[in-house]
Amino acid sequence: MRRRALHGVMAFGLALSACGTAAVPAQDQPATGGQVPFKVAPVASFDTPWAMTFLPGGREALVSEKEGRLWVVNAATGAKTAVSGLPKLKVAGQGGLGDVVVGPQNRIYLSYVEGGDGGTSGAAVGYGRLVKTGATYALQGFKTVWRQSPKVTGNGHFSHRIAFGPDGAMYLTSGDRQKFQPAQDMTGNLGKVLRLTPEGQPFPGNPWAAKGGVQAQFYSIGHRNVLGISFAPDGKLWQHEMGPQGGDEVNLIVAGKNYGWPVVSNGSNYGGGDIPDHPTRPEFEAPKVWWNPAVSPAGMIVYSGNLFPQWKGDILMGALSGKSLIRIDVNGDQAAKAERWPMERIREVEQGPGGEVYLLEDSGRLLRLTPA
Repeated sequence: MRRRALHGVMAFGLALSACGTAAVPAQDQPATGGQVPFKVAPVASFDTPWAMTFLPGGREALVSEKEGRLWVVNAATGAKTAVSGLPKLKVAGQGGLGDVVVGPQNRIYLSYVEGGDGGTSGAAVGYGRLVKTGATYALQGFKTVWRQSPKVTGNGHFSHRIAFGPDGAMYLTSGDRQKFQPAQDMTGNLGKVLRLTPEGQPFPGNPWAAKGGVQAQFYSIGHRNVLGISFAPDGKLWQHEMGPQGGDEVNLIVAGKNYGWPVVSNGSNYGGGDIPDHPTRPEFEAPKVWWNPAVSPAGMIVYSGNLFPQWKGDILMGALSGKSLIRIDVNGDQAAKAERWPMERIREVEQGPGGEVYLLEDSGRLLRLTPA
């Protein structure tokens, strides 16, 4: 276990200042932070943390590590116990063990990457039941219910984030696998947000249900690499996704909409190649918020607790290259940049049972945020 001093605390008193030039589009200006409203306590350390979810009862959480480890963690003391019974997975690049959420009937849903023929790979989702025997935990009866299609070469842009909606459906993000065109290709489920039953089947009434086949899974299309998805208290579905070189986005997901990747983006291709901006193609759904330069969003919640009442209904998201925690002010179907607090690379954001906010740093630490 790697332990570190709480070196991020010295940065919490610093707020990013506005750029201050009229030539810079408003969406490109970092938000000012003001007084930091939280204090930070380290809880536990991991090697390659990726996702977190609280178990029923709220005293314990599950934390996944990309290399294929799953832990039960006491959120108060930081005590960790490994979970056995995980599916076979492939660890390479951005791939490995991904999201973990508690689904219907207290099933534990995992997303992960599995290998295919000819060096290919793809994301998959399955579930099992968490069973405690004495002091040990195991995921029993694991069943794979969904797979990315097609499996392709490369080790990036799996996305594979999961959220269960108020309608009982499983909403799942499937990245474009750094292949661009699959996001607009209706013959595969890459570059899409999917709406599925808890058993991984197309949810009744999906926008392209009449087309049948893989299209019956689609809820929205034209996405790049979606590493955060969350429902607001009013039932609206929000997500963020990484743009190419700049152009990171926060989107309100609407059934049947096309979000434009790779035809449009507010960023540029790596190496400087131009991509038409969203306003040039109004038939595509435009982001509510975007960033240039990139912040590399990862993990998000729509806050619903009472511990930070000023954040209620707003998006809290991590930033990897942006090394910060970011708050997005949400008002109905509109969103705007609000505050940005410098930190380390944040991989995951989760809300605790008492309204606390938990962060997983990419470097390993689990942090708990409570009011200052």
